[in-house]
Amino acid sequence: MSRASFRRLAVVLAATVGVAACGADAVSPLPVQPPGPTSSTPAPAATSAIAAPTASPSRPPPTSGRPPAAPPTPSRTRGTPRTTSPPTAAATPACQGAVRYDLPLAETEIELLRSLCFATGAVLRIQGIGPGLVTVDRPELVSQQYEAGVVDVRFVRTGTVAVTIPKEGRDHTITVVVR
Repeated sequence: MSRASFRRLAVVLAATVGVAACGADAVSPLPVQPPGPTSSTPAPAATSAIAAPTASPSRPPPTSGRPPAAPPTPSRTRGTPRTTSPPTAAATPACQGAVRYDLPLAETEIELLRSLCFATGAVLRIQGIGPGLVTVDRPELVSQQYEAGVVDVRFVRTGTVAVTIPKEGRDHTITVVVR
């Protein structure tokens, strides 16, 4: 056998051994990779004598180049108030957390509402009232803002605040305990 024939035989054998060892074992794909061929589906035939890249302990398997998929985010309907409180302002059965409490004056029997309890950071939103009409007895404990018929009273420090709201010629006081 001549030297040239021996080289051709060696190249053909090397290519055959490289291709044969390339996809015989079924492995599970990574979570971001689409499932590849398994032992029940035939692997595509190699069209060249160069072996495909394989995974080795020092090198991870090739990926599709796409970044890993992000976990789904919880969905919430727009406009719904936050019902959970932050861990620092835990709610008790008698006291709500740092929530937004909507008080639409046109739909609320305000005489029945005497007291509320919130955690620091809560907002009492009074809807349907004019500017400067809502007063508080302890302004150092709240941050108050008016816009378009809505007064937001944010409780920024712990304590007890008396919120006075005029309606139909009478002043109604709601006592708010802030924890």
